[in-house]
Amino acid sequence: MAMIFCNTLFSSPPLLSPLTSTQTKPSRSSKNLIARAQSQSMEDHIHDDPLRQKFMEFPYVTATRKQLMVDIISTVEDHFQPLLLPCSLPPDVRNFKNPNGSAEASIYIRSGEKSSPIDFFIGSWVHGKIPTGVTLNITTVSAFLKSSTNAPNFTLEVIQTSPTSLILILDLPHRTDLVLNPDYIKEYYQDTNLDSYRQSLLKLPGVKPYVSPSLFVRCVVSPAASVLKIDVEEEEQLEEIWRDHVGPAAKEILGVWFERCAREDDEEKRVMGEEERMELERRDKSFRLKNIEDDLDFQFPILFGEEVSSRVLHVIKEAFGVL
Repeated sequence: MAMIFCNTLFSSPPLLSPLTSTQTKPSRSSKNLIARAQSQSMEDHIHDDPLRQKFMEFPYVTATRKQLMVDIISTVEDHFQPLLLPCSLPPDVRNFKNPNGSAEASIYIRSGEKSSPIDFFIGSWVHGKIPTGVTLNITTVSAFLKSSTNAPNFTLEVIQTSPTSLILILDLPHRTDLVLNPDYIKEYYQDTNLDSYRQSLLKLPGVKPYVSPSLFVRCVVSPAASVLKIDVEEEEQLEEIWRDHVGPAAKEILGVWFERCAREDDEEKRVMGEEERMELERRDKSFRLKNIEDDLDFQFPILFGEEVSSRVLHVIKEAFGVL
């Protein structure tokens, strides 16, 4: 699954979801209290959800990697409460296997309320053996903003092919033409010193840049993206890099995204014309469609078979709005 990237091995990227929104009209004085009570009630229900609990197990990765994924997802949920709707995917899409049980995946998507700056966020994990004999484990957390702002999205994706080797994609992917908008580079990448995380990780033993074979992937990552291959000799080395370097970097970059990109007041601050908004919507839709066509349409039938893939991909495409 994955969100944005990989076309590695035999591919990897996205899964997202739609949005429905609800809206109440409490008095101004009681609005915050009502929202807080609704949020707490919703979260109590969500945390009792057995399919969410199954998803949050991340059963095929190490405890260190699982902890980071759980931390990132929980932080996103906590940050945007009460502005997120519960996951509404069908049970047989939230968790599914191939007929012989050799491949399994789980998808978790929550959409934003009408007043939320977030369109939706997705977490996913995929485990299975590809035709080359390689066992593939992909974990993804990505968050997408609405077209009321062209601020970058957030993505963290990991594609692991052995206990000592993985590919990392950690980025705030841009949503505009950077050549035409140099101030965008300054605001989101230069002033935030985002490239320093990539530079620091590259100084570690066993870490080097990863060049995706997909030209499309290479044009959608930001100039400051940490698209890296980590290849070490011992599992403990990989765990140390993940625990001491990748984890802290991911959490700090998520913090930058909260502060600079996903602010609730951005819709008022960033006034976009109708034509600009429509162009952004076209760009976002084109990006999502291309990810499905290049990756999931090819990858899922190989891992899960035609029947399961057809069912799951139909729901995903409906969620993307690209049916």
